[in-house]
Amino acid sequence: MDQPLTIAGRSFRSRLMVGTGKYSTFAQMKEALDASGAEIVTVAVRRVNLDRREESLLDYIDLDRYFLLPNTAGCHTADEAVRTARLARAAGLSNWVKLEVIPDDGTLLPDPVATVEAAKQLVKEGFVVLPYTTDDHTVARRLVEVGCATVMPFGSAIGTGQGLESPERLQRVIEAVDGRVPVVVDAGIGAPSDAALAMELGADAVLINTAIAKADDPVVMAKAMAYAVEAGRLGRLAGRIRKSSVASPSSPTQGLVGEATS
Repeated sequence: MDQPLTIAGRSFRSRLMVGTGKYSTFAQMKEALDASGAEIVTVAVRRVNLDRREESLLDYIDLDRYFLLPNTAGCHTADEAVRTARLARAAGLSNWVKLEVIPDDGTLLPDPVATVEAAKQLVKEGFVVLPYTTDDHTVARRLVEVGCATVMPFGSAIGTGQGLESPERLQRVIEAVDGRVPVVVDAGIGAPSDAALAMELGADAVLINTAIAKADDPVVMAKAMAYAVEAGRLGRLAGRIRKSSVASPSSPTQGLVGEATS
């Protein structure tokens, strides 16, 4: 029997987290969230109408069903990210935050130094911090040391759909974290096979947005991702066979028809 995904003492059945950006409509987003079976839904604080006087994506998210994870998307510095997280908490969204510090809008790659700096400050202020980071195992270890509740390395650059550019580097991150906190592969997943591979490698969960939102049929893709995450997790728990350079028959070679017997 598998154990639930546990982050900062809170348990979740689903190991698929989903984002809320890039959908054609809020209604389509709602359908895809429902189909995904996800429990954790991440929203960019800068996209949320906090006073709720006009239509907001929060109107389409059942907060009794989903756990809301505000993120600091769009923040270029550690100071900006910390201020955005404080704003989200003050507005009553959550004291959990998906930390993103991305200085270059062209590459959308995280700044590891600023991410560690912001994470350290936010943890000190009582936030539950889930940081988006590179696939560098040294940075991952540092994020655990400053008190982050997860480590969230990218598979490839945000929105590219290129899948896992370096499974070996992701494995090193997983090994460096060594079960102290969950490892969540975040960004770059393009197809269900990418999600399954991430789970087979030993990731505890995946976070997916663009691959679902921009699919030809986001609702069907959300369901496909849910199945892929579950299959990859079961495959990891089952334990794959060792790779071999020598072929091995799957049926016994003794007693074949026509074989001489004494």
